[in-house]
Amino acid sequence: MSGFVSFVSSGPGDPDLLTLKAVDRLKSADAVLFDDLSSGPILSHVRTGADLVGVGKRAGRPSPRQDHVSRLLVEYARTGQRVVRLKSGDSGLFGRLEEEITALEAAGIGYEIVPGVTSASAAAAAAGIPLTRRLTARRVQFVTGHDVTGGLPKDINLDALADPHATTVVYMGRRTFAALAERLMARGLPGATPALLAEAVSTPEQTLRRATVAELAAELAATPPGPQPGLILYGALAEARDG
Repeated sequence: MSGFVSFVSSGPGDPDLLTLKAVDRLKSADAVLFDDLSSGPILSHVRTGADLVGVGKRAGRPSPRQDHVSRLLVEYARTGQRVVRLKSGDSGLFGRLEEEITALEAAGIGYEIVPGVTSASAAAAAAGIPLTRRLTARRVQFVTGHDVTGGLPKDINLDALADPHATTVVYMGRRTFAALAERLMARGLPGATPALLAEAVSTPEQTLRRATVAELAAELAATPPGPQPGLILYGALAEARDG
C-alpha cells in the first residue's frame, strides 16, 4: 500500500509560527525530508525514530537536484510510510512545490498541502508595518529575484513592479536587486521609494535594514551576499513609522 505525503510549510524560521496542523504532521511522520531553512528547533517536533533527510537548496552551495528530491519522495511513500516534505516559509511560494506534486501524481501517491506563514508577512510584522493600506496600497505583489540560472528573470513585468501604489516583495533578490532597481527607476519608480531588506526573519539572527530603493541597490551592489536568507520589500509602506 502506498504511503501519503504531507507538504508542510514551516514558516520563516520561528518554531512558534508553525501551525497546529504542521506540528501534528511532524509528530506522526515516519520520514521527514526537510529544507535547510526548516532545520534546527523545528525538527524537535519530529518523533524519535523517524528518518530525517536533508534535501535543502541554498544559493551558491552544492544542493540535491530537484529530480532527486522528487524521486526520494516517491520512494519513501511507496514503502507505505507517512512522509512529510518540510519546506520553509509557505510551500506554495517559490518552493518548487509543483514539481514535487507532479512526481507524486504520476506515481499515484496521495498528498496534502499544509499552508504556513510566508516570510513576506513575517517581515512586515517584524518591521511593524502592514502590507496593504486602503486607497494608497491596495495591491501586494510577490516576485522572485532570480530565475533558474540565478540571474534576474528576463520576462518580469517591469511596469507592474514599478507601480508606486503597490507593495512589492522580492524573494531571493539580494544578488539581483541592483539590476532590478536600475530598470525600475528607468520605468519611473522614484529612487526615493522606501525599501526594507529583511534577513533571517523571525530568527535570533534577524536584521532589518531600512533605506530607499536607490540606497539599497547601491549598498547591495557593493557588498557580497550574506549567508542568511532575505527578502526585499519596497513601496510607501516600507517607510519607518514615527514613534
